[in-house]
Amino acid sequence: MSRVLIIEDERDIVTGLRDAFEHHGFEVRSAHDGDQGLRLALTGEADVIILDLMLPKRDGIEVCRELRERNVQTPIIMVTARGEEADRVTGLEIGADDYMTKPFSTRELIARIDAILRRTTREDTQLEQVRIGDATVDFTKYVIIHGSERHSLTDREMHVLRFFLDHPHEVISRNRLLTEVWGYDAYPSTRTIDTFVYRLRQMIERDAERPEHLLTVRGVGYKLVP
Repeated sequence: MSRVLIIEDERDIVTGLRDAFEHHGFEVRSAHDGDQGLRLALTGEADVIILDLMLPKRDGIEVCRELRERNVQTPIIMVTARGEEADRVTGLEIGADDYMTKPFSTRELIARIDAILRRTTREDTQLEQVRIGDATVDFTKYVIIHGSERHSLTDREMHVLRFFLDHPHEVISRNRLLTEVWGYDAYPSTRTIDTFVYRLRQMIERDAERPEHLLTVRGVGYKLVP
């Protein structure tokens, strides 16, 4: 049974999500403020975390950042009443795997959770380590080692990079990445992909502003030249 941790201060939302998740077969735990949510998330018992952005004591951005700094790689879906693009980009930049704006469809949220869990539980013995230029990607440890620097990969960053590696030299559109990596067709903004690509460039390129491996194809998308 997969385990979901809901970190949300609106108790009616928690009740509704708990009922829907348990009906879908999930085991559910919940927290109503950022401090309690962080403590539960650090146990590593959850398979996926639903994290509200606006929380008492410690907001969702702080919780997400703290988890990633402590190398907790549990997938995180951030939810918030705010719809500004800056909030989405900030959440993704600090390590969130997905983002939904209230009000949202519980059915779509469950579909996204299912897609994340399928990816994280899928066995893949063909690719453990790979070189991209001067960088070494270790998919078993979720890290990129570049010279003396060691960068932790989030689950979503790992799957975006793996998708590029599965299609070397092939031009990949933003919409294709959103559909095949995120697991659904609709998403608030294809600029989400730009954020992830820039993050990956900072880890693997000598100069993220002048990339040699993860290249932009203007008007289309990106391609990886390993």
